[in-house]
Amino acid sequence: MANELVINTTSHETRVALIENGTIAELYIERSKVKGIVGNIYKGKVIRVLPGMQAAFVDIGLDKAAFLYVADVFDGMDDYESFMDEREKDNHNGDDETNENDTPVFHPMPPIADLLQDGQELLVQVSKEPIGTKGARITSHISLPGRHLVYMPTVDHVGISRRIEDEEERERLKEIVDRIKPAGSGFIVRTASEGKSEDDLLSDMKYLMKLWEEISKKNDNTNAPHLIHSDLDMTQKVVRDIVTESVDKIIVDSKPEYDRIVNFMTTFMPKMKCTIELYDEEEPMFDNLGLEVEISRALGRKVWLKSGGYIIIEQTEALTAIDVNTGRYVGKHNLEDTILKTNLEAVKEIAYQLRLRNLGGIIIIDFIDMEKEVNREKVFTALEEALKADKSKTNILKISELGLVEMTRKRVRESIGRMMCEPCPYCEGRGYIKSKTTVCYEIFRELRREMRDIRGTKVTLTVHPQVADLLYDEERKSLEELEKKFKKRITVRAKPGFHQEQFEIDIS
Repeated sequence: MANELVINTTSHETRVALIENGTIAELYIERSKVKGIVGNIYKGKVIRVLPGMQAAFVDIGLDKAAFLYVADVFDGMDDYESFMDEREKDNHNGDDETNENDTPVFHPMPPIADLLQDGQELLVQVSKEPIGTKGARITSHISLPGRHLVYMPTVDHVGISRRIEDEEERERLKEIVDRIKPAGSGFIVRTASEGKSEDDLLSDMKYLMKLWEEISKKNDNTNAPHLIHSDLDMTQKVVRDIVTESVDKIIVDSKPEYDRIVNFMTTFMPKMKCTIELYDEEEPMFDNLGLEVEISRALGRKVWLKSGGYIIIEQTEALTAIDVNTGRYVGKHNLEDTILKTNLEAVKEIAYQLRLRNLGGIIIIDFIDMEKEVNREKVFTALEEALKADKSKTNILKISELGLVEMTRKRVRESIGRMMCEPCPYCEGRGYIKSKTTVCYEIFRELRREMRDIRGTKVTLTVHPQVADLLYDEERKSLEELEKKFKKRITVRAKPGFHQEQFEIDIS
């Protein structure tokens, strides 16, 4: 089945969905009020250096100060090795490069106080969006991504995307770039370069270097904090990074956006044979393609599996926990086979949900316990295979004796859930509220405090209707005991507008 890129544009929001084999695999959302800033280049001013954290806060003109770690501070070519070790933090949609033996090399970092001082101005680029309560993550190692190459003006290095597996092709591309690049400049060869000619690479290289010249001139004539260069908007960025020979069609429901994409692809991707269609049906495009249902499903806590099992996805500030359960599935042969089948089915759904929801950071998967080592190995291998289609970098540890898999997934932007939802004003994001019985007992404790020192004879208790029902029914005896003890009459009044945990006590 054909892979498609579906783009829904309105005045307030743009949504881009990547459809693989008839199912939505990735979803990107950008709202006019909150534009993405990853890739933007700013002239910033250091407002605070934190030696104890080997980091600094930099004012780049946003609401929250940006965070700059010592490894992301460019300090001339002596800082080259440190930069290359940290390079994978910004791997440009999976195009991370490798060294010769494919192993990381660690070098001691110099004290941040030796590199930065309060009030210092420097050119920085956003590598991660502000997430939750955290400000943007920035780097002074500027990188300019093109269609085929990523230009790194601060280093002298050539890297090849790890996703290009053919060794002969890797050598061919490296030889071309080494030969045509100016001395002292650095480039990463992106996955889209596979099979491309020298002319294709040279054209991309010239464009990126001209862009860097313009950025440098603007930086010299600007005071901090100031936006120096805006990266492409989300639609163009997705088209540039995702549209390859595997994408057969782009469907757009906005004529102005359709024209922009046609012009963009004509200019930067003229050899791409992808079909671009303008959707003009009466029914909304995402409804017609069944995507709204999938998006709603991506916001749910519980995801059902076809067999009758299910997974629970809990996202917290620090990590995401995924729990696998057999649910209604009872199997046909024995318990171990039932568990294995449920876990294998869950693997595919988990890999799918990670991409769709854009879950990142630390992820803990609690598979159902398997007694046989061979079955644990099957599930782990299946998870590795399922994650190969994910462009975001992942690291997975073996299944532990407790049936847990610890993994990390590169996080650059907010998850779909965090972007489309907000904490519940009732439970403040806990997912639970106090039970009616708990509220009743809190009321009794508060009544004892209030009625002990006040001389009035009448107490009016205003509560949520369901709490009122409980006070009149099961907890009536406790109320009567309080009335006798403090010689005050208690009247319960139900107020529909109250939160279940809310109550008021008025003594007169």
